[in-house]
Amino acid sequence: MTAITGWSMAGIAAIGAAVAGDLPYHAPDRNAGTPAMQTPLEDDMGRPKPLELPKDVEAKLGGIEKAKVDFLKSGVTGRYVEKDALFDRIRKGDAQEISAYIAAMQALHAQVEYKAGRDAASIPLDTRSPWFNAWKAKRSGALDPRRAAGPIELTRYVGGWGGGFATFAGAPVAMTPEDLKAGKVDVAIVGAPLDMGSGWRNAIDGPRAMRMTGGAAGNDMYSMINPNAALKIVDYGDIAIDQNSTERSVDHVREMVGEIAKTGAIPIVIGGDHSLEYPNVAAAADVHGKGNVSVIHFDSHYDIGRGRVHLLDHGQPVYRVISEGHVRGSDYIQVGLRARGPDLETFGWMRNKGMRYHTMVEVEKWGWDKVMARALKEARENTKKLWISFDVDVLDPAFMPGTGTPVPGGLTMREAQPIMRNLCAQNDIAGIDIVEVAPYLDTSYKTALNSNFLLNACLAGIAMRKKGLKPGYLNPVSVDHGLDTYYGKKN
Repeated sequence: MTAITGWSMAGIAAIGAAVAGDLPYHAPDRNAGTPAMQTPLEDDMGRPKPLELPKDVEAKLGGIEKAKVDFLKSGVTGRYVEKDALFDRIRKGDAQEISAYIAAMQALHAQVEYKAGRDAASIPLDTRSPWFNAWKAKRSGALDPRRAAGPIELTRYVGGWGGGFATFAGAPVAMTPEDLKAGKVDVAIVGAPLDMGSGWRNAIDGPRAMRMTGGAAGNDMYSMINPNAALKIVDYGDIAIDQNSTERSVDHVREMVGEIAKTGAIPIVIGGDHSLEYPNVAAAADVHGKGNVSVIHFDSHYDIGRGRVHLLDHGQPVYRVISEGHVRGSDYIQVGLRARGPDLETFGWMRNKGMRYHTMVEVEKWGWDKVMARALKEARENTKKLWISFDVDVLDPAFMPGTGTPVPGGLTMREAQPIMRNLCAQNDIAGIDIVEVAPYLDTSYKTALNSNFLLNACLAGIAMRKKGLKPGYLNPVSVDHGLDTYYGKKN
C-alpha cells in the first residue's frame, strides 16, 4: 500500500482498525453547519510532502537565504508549480532571479492559506431576523380543515394521464408521518431541490422535471408488474431547502428522510445535487443504526473530496458519511467510476479505508454481470439494509445530457435499468436517491424521462421483492410469444 500512497507505515497502522473492523462512531450532536472534526492526518492528503532537490539544483541555491531554501524543501511549491518546471527555472536563473522567483511563491502561499484576523472563519447569519427558521417551519394541521389521516389522491379523472396535479409516478400525496402510517405506505418519494453544492447549477429543477415528465408510473414489461398497483406509493412533496446554504439545508433533509424511514416506508429522494447523499445516508443510519446500512454509490466520480474550504458539496458526501461513522468504509461500494480522479494516492486512501470501488476499467475487463455480482456480495457482507445512491452522471451523456458534470463512457439505459431493478428486488432497501438531474442543461427531455424510467425500475424491483419473486425474474409472457418452441422448452 505504501508504494501507492507514499505514506509511512505508522500512518497506515493508525487506521488499521478501520480496515480490520468498525470505524469509531461519533454520535452527531453536532450537524453539518457546525465545525467538522479535525481531519485525521491519514486523511489530509493535501498536506505537502518534502521535496528532494537534485544536487545541481541544490548547488544553484548556495547563495539563497536559508528560509527560502527551506520553503522549497517543504514541498508546498507543488501546489503552484510542477517540480520539473521549478527545477528547470532554478537551473536557468541567476541568484537574483531565483530569489525573486521563490519570494513570489512565498507571497502567493501567504495569500492562499487561512490567516486568523484576516480571513472570516465562518459565514455569519443574522440571528435577529424574525424569519430565521421560517423556511423550514412546518404548518400546524390545526391551521387546515380537519381531515382523516392518509394519502390524498390529486387526480381529477378516472383514466388518461396528466389530469389534476403532477406528482412523482402519478402517486397520491402525503403530508405527514400520520398519512404514511394510516396509508400503510411502502414507498414515499420526496423531492430535495438542493442546488448549492454543485459547480454547474440547475439540480434545483430535478424534482419538478421528473414530476412533469412521464415514465415513472405504470407497467414494467420485464416483470409485468405495475408498481402503482402492487405498492402503496406516495409523493411526499419537496423538502424545504435554504438555497443560500448547503449546511443549513442538509440538516433539515436528514430530519425529513428520517421522518419517512421511521414510519416503515422506503424513502426515495429525488435531487438536487449529490451533497444530499450525506444527509440521506446519515438519516438511514439514524433509523437503522450505525454500521447496519451499506451503500452502493453509482457515479462517474468518487465523491470523497476533503480539505476543501466548504465542508460539504457534491464532491464530498462519501467522505463525510465515512468520517462521521454512519457507514464503515468496507460497506461503501462504488460503481461506474471513470472521471479524471481518483489519482493513485486517492485510490490508496480508498483501499486503506476498506472501500470497494468498481471502475469502468473493471467493467470493460470483466463485464457488468460479474462486476455487479461482486458489488452485491460486498454490500451484503456486513449489513442487511442497503442504500442506493444514484448520480445520473454514471450514465453516458448520450442518455443523461442534463447533468452538471457529465463524463463520456458510461452506462447505457439497457444496462442501468436491469441493474436497478435487480438490486431493488434482491435487497432490503433502506432508501434510494436519484440526484444531479439538471433538466435545463438538456435540449430534449431525455434526462428527466430516463431518470423516471430508472425510478420505475426501482419501484418494480421493490414490488418484485414484496411479491416474493426471485431476482432476475422475467415474466414468461413478455419473454416469448409462446406459439412455438423456437428457444427450446415452450414458455
